[in-house]
Amino acid sequence: MILVLDFGGQYNQLIARRVRENHVYCEVHTLTDGEISADKNVKSGLGTAINFDAIKNLNPEGIILTGGPQSVYNPTSSLPPAELFNLNIPVLGICYGAQAMTHVLGGEVKKSDVDEYGKTSLEILSASRLFKDVEKNSVVWMSHADRIFTLPKDFTVTARSENCPVAAAENSAKNLYAVQFHPEVLHTVEGKKIFSNFVDICGCKRDWKMDTFVADTVAELKNKIGNGKVLCALSGGVDSSVAAVMLSKAVGKNLTCVFVDHGLLRKNESAEVEAAFANYDLNFIRIDAAERFLAKLQGVTDPERKRKIIGEEFIRVFEEVAKKIGAVDFLVQGTIYPDVIESGLGKSAVIKSHHNVGGLPDFVDFKEIIEPLRLLFKDEVREAGRQVGLPENIVSRQPFPGPGLGIRIIGEVTADKIKIVQDADAIYREEIFKAGIASKLAQYFAALTNMRSVGVMGDGRTYDYAIVLRAVLTSDFMTAEAAQIDWAILNKIANRIVNEVKGVNRVLYDCTSKPPATIELE
Repeated sequence: MILVLDFGGQYNQLIARRVRENHVYCEVHTLTDGEISADKNVKSGLGTAINFDAIKNLNPEGIILTGGPQSVYNPTSSLPPAELFNLNIPVLGICYGAQAMTHVLGGEVKKSDVDEYGKTSLEILSASRLFKDVEKNSVVWMSHADRIFTLPKDFTVTARSENCPVAAAENSAKNLYAVQFHPEVLHTVEGKKIFSNFVDICGCKRDWKMDTFVADTVAELKNKIGNGKVLCALSGGVDSSVAAVMLSKAVGKNLTCVFVDHGLLRKNESAEVEAAFANYDLNFIRIDAAERFLAKLQGVTDPERKRKIIGEEFIRVFEEVAKKIGAVDFLVQGTIYPDVIESGLGKSAVIKSHHNVGGLPDFVDFKEIIEPLRLLFKDEVREAGRQVGLPENIVSRQPFPGPGLGIRIIGEVTADKIKIVQDADAIYREEIFKAGIASKLAQYFAALTNMRSVGVMGDGRTYDYAIVLRAVLTSDFMTAEAAQIDWAILNKIANRIVNEVKGVNRVLYDCTSKPPATIELE
């Protein structure tokens, strides 16, 4: 395995993702000086604290220090111990991680004269195992206000940018590598090669495969649950579907899958989900809870409150179902790693509370919540779905947020607004499919803004809502590029929406990438 030490950067989950692309298992932990269990035979889970003794006991093949919002010269900042760099284990420091390595080993880091944010040209200055087969001049993603001014002893500069003389440095004898840029994001053109090279430096076998993960997880679930009763929150999306089938393999008839129609689904989606799972032996139950969710959301405009309200109401519905079917020990959710990260893992900031993570209430009336996919990214979940035999139409299904249209409606959620966005989204999806580009887009949807504007329809004045269309290209959903859809297609979609959807007189297209935006609007 390779160990990622989290210092609070927003791209940290991508570091684990890039390592796993090389078929190497990776865990992300925060660093602490405190006392914790150092049992190397027990995985303590992503985001948990780990101290120096535990790191030694884990004996990883490599260590990566992440970025973060701190400054190393601030006395309250988190820093790795100097001993970490004497373990004879390759270490890669990224952004703040590079600065922390430099500072701890005796170099100097100060405020930069010129901040660097966004795409930057990188020039490689000397041969390096980290930059093997990497273009001498390429584009990287910078995000820093501090920089390295003086290197520690035995370090040499290996790359620079226009405003950063030390964009990369290393002590090759000790396999210590520092890069000021972010190789984990897709904007860094040669980033995947850099991670592959670091995996080679670490001597990893590249033998972590999804079929092994599925078999091991099913065995662990069977051992953990035994004869216990399990309720699975099944939304019909790929994450919860894969979780449900894995649980079915582990516990069989002791599993009950509950699909909650919260009234915030896409047009006709509730019936489609029920039909999709009709042939699976999952003890499928459908609950119509649209009215109670809408009542809870009345007057609520803040997106974080919406998410938390929806998250709690889901749990309450599951608790009620559990009481009706008898004692249920475990609740299973299709939580995946991006959900955990964006809800605030370790020292990372809360981007948005996912209804199944940060949106959970303080008290949950189940012995335990089980999340078998918590370690995985979206494309890894899809591969796991193929391993357990799910059909491709479910495995490749477009992501749909748990809070549904509740976060695709800006401002208060009402029945009228739900119908508007359902109808607009249905037109959008229909035309994208007709155009033959649906498979090329990672995610696309219509959302309803809270903006009303003047329009002219039938020679009369209108004052109606604006629909925003969004489509992105991504493999991991942690960074994404806005898709450039042909104008003729967008024009047709816009004309249909304003003519067929009552209450809409304007259609916008969101051309913002992630970052700085998130994929969903709220």
